[in-house]
Amino acid sequence: MAGRAPIATKSSALIAMIADEDTITGFLLAGVGNVDLRRKTNYLIVDSKTTVKAIEDAFKDFTTKEDVAIVLISQYVANMIRFLVDSYNKPIPAILEIPSKDHPYDPSHDSVLSRVKYLFSAESVASDRR
Repeated sequence: MAGRAPIATKSSALIAMIADEDTITGFLLAGVGNVDLRRKTNYLIVDSKTTVKAIEDAFKDFTTKEDVAIVLISQYVANMIRFLVDSYNKPIPAILEIPSKDHPYDPSHDSVLSRVKYLFSAESVASDRR
């Protein structure tokens, strides 16, 4: 399609995570963790001592790295930086909000789901005009 930037493809990419300790531990046990040469990890463990500034910095860092394809963020953490999550509009890395053990998933706050609903409602309006 005209006007769209091509999506770069690589043989491998990382999944970055911003979530509570239990969620991060589960993904690390599944083999998602990575530490680069500068000893930086692809995850941020959020607890009661983590500042909103630290979460914002991690989100900005993960979304600007070229080797990250997906950023998984717990929905309650995404609510802390909702303005950043909602204003992010690039296809890669994809931002996916996930539930955590202590905070249930709320579809009304999910930015991806709201964008999909908007697209389908726009398509249904466009198809009615034909």
